[in-house]
Amino acid sequence: MASLAGATLIWPGTSFDRVWALNPIAHRQLAILGRPIGILFLLLGAALALAGVGWFKRRVWGWRLAVAVIATQVLGDLVNFFRGDLLRGGVGFGIATALLFYLLRSRVRAVFNGAILA
Repeated sequence: MASLAGATLIWPGTSFDRVWALNPIAHRQLAILGRPIGILFLLLGAALALAGVGWFKRRVWGWRLAVAVIATQVLGDLVNFFRGDLLRGGVGFGIATALLFYLLRSRVRAVFNGAILA
C-alpha cells in the first residue's frame, strides 16, 4: 500500500487514483505535498519489502529492520493519539506495541541469532 500510495502521488491521474476513495482525507493532505512525499512512500515500501525478505530468511538485519519499522509505527500512533485521533491512534498504538513486545521476546530474537531453528 505504501508503494501504491507513493506511485499515485508521484504520477497522479492514473486509474490507481481510485484507491484513494478508501481514505480521501489522507489523499487531500498528502497530495498537497506532491512528489517528494510520494518518493518517501516508495522508499517506505522498499524498506518494508526488504524487512520481509530479511524476516523470512531469518536474518538479524531483517529482525532489526522489522523492529525499527514497528517502533516507528508505535511513535506515529502515539502522535496521532495526542493530536486528537483517539480511536485510530489508541488502537494502532495497542496493536503496534503488542507486535513490538512480541518481536523483542528473547525466543523470537534467538531465532534470528541462529540459536533456534524453528
